[in-house]
Amino acid sequence: MSYEKLSSTVENQIIADRESGKASPYAFSAENAFRRDNGHDAQSVLRSAFIRDTEKILHCPYYNRYADKTQVFSFYKNDDITRRALHVQLVSRVARTIGRALDLELDLIEAISLGHDIGHTPFGHAGETYLDELFSEHAGRRFSHNIHSVRVLDEIFPLNLTLQTLNGIAAHNGEEELTKYIPQPIKSFDEFDSQIEKCYIDRSNARHIQPDTLEACVMRISDIIAYLGKDRQDAERADIELADGFEESVIGTKNAEMINNLTVNIVEHSYGKPFIEMDEAHFNALKQAKDANYARIYKNDLVRAFFDDTVKPMMGDIYEKMLSDLINNKTDSPIFRHHIDFLEKPYFRRATPYSETEPNQVVVDYIASMTDDYLIDLHAYLFPDSKLKIEYKGYFNKEF
Repeated sequence: MSYEKLSSTVENQIIADRESGKASPYAFSAENAFRRDNGHDAQSVLRSAFIRDTEKILHCPYYNRYADKTQVFSFYKNDDITRRALHVQLVSRVARTIGRALDLELDLIEAISLGHDIGHTPFGHAGETYLDELFSEHAGRRFSHNIHSVRVLDEIFPLNLTLQTLNGIAAHNGEEELTKYIPQPIKSFDEFDSQIEKCYIDRSNARHIQPDTLEACVMRISDIIAYLGKDRQDAERADIELADGFEESVIGTKNAEMINNLTVNIVEHSYGKPFIEMDEAHFNALKQAKDANYARIYKNDLVRAFFDDTVKPMMGDIYEKMLSDLINNKTDSPIFRHHIDFLEKPYFRRATPYSETEPNQVVVDYIASMTDDYLIDLHAYLFPDSKLKIEYKGYFNKEF
């Protein structure tokens, strides 16, 4: 294994700046944060604007559901394999390490990191693709998990988060790496809302929302760093054949190497600058490593098993049934009892009742909120005679 270190020049500059109390001019100040309702949730000495955002996200009811949502490996009963709850924590840790070295606003980084996947579907990106197809077919609208994360925290639960946190969540696209991340300041909620609406019309727009702050830029690259090597660890734990292993490169092949070497390179090339970047060699190695993950892990037949042939039709069955129940006002249906009734409890402050939401959007909200196990159990409940079944690889199918 090979672990890089900061150059003495950058390391000494960081030490000198800390000792002199020199602050980064590029950090976003919590004093400049703003909300839809600026008269509410004012920051205090105890709780800054972004500490408030972080706590709101942590206490959002859907935060609990991270624990049973797939990261990559859906059909394994194995507590050592990453679920989305751990992923967001890993992103937060990587991003805060980089952010601290660059003297950025760590509470903003944490808020964005912990909230960025809260709108993710069950069954990972496959589930996201299926739900997008259903939403498009039925309503002509598109679904992207980063945009839905904003909807969860801004509309389904009107938490009055800062624009800076919401923008970072919308702009997090962890599937697209860039050579340089340059903040693109956003001026108002009107501008932000217009960007979000365009993503419902054309899904590709969800890939082009730019981070407003340097903190959001850090979180965006940290999303990739956090999953790149960790998914390889999980593949090994899931007993996925990886042929001859992964090609050596400047960032290494193991999780610890990748996190360290990419973190070091980003700090080395970003310290004291109004952007985030890495050198060409590390950027190319990052791209190659991600491509290798796609070829050997994400598109692996063992990983993809049950998705198209089982999960997709299950989700389609549920969508049609819940939409019918909603339109026909079957108030004993799970979409009322488990979803609408829950969201209309009086402690959720909203301008209009959730039940007045367009029916397809309600169904999409409901399905996206589900954990993997809940979707499977709901399908079995609604369609007890269905031949669609999923077989998990359990603890005792093979010795681990």
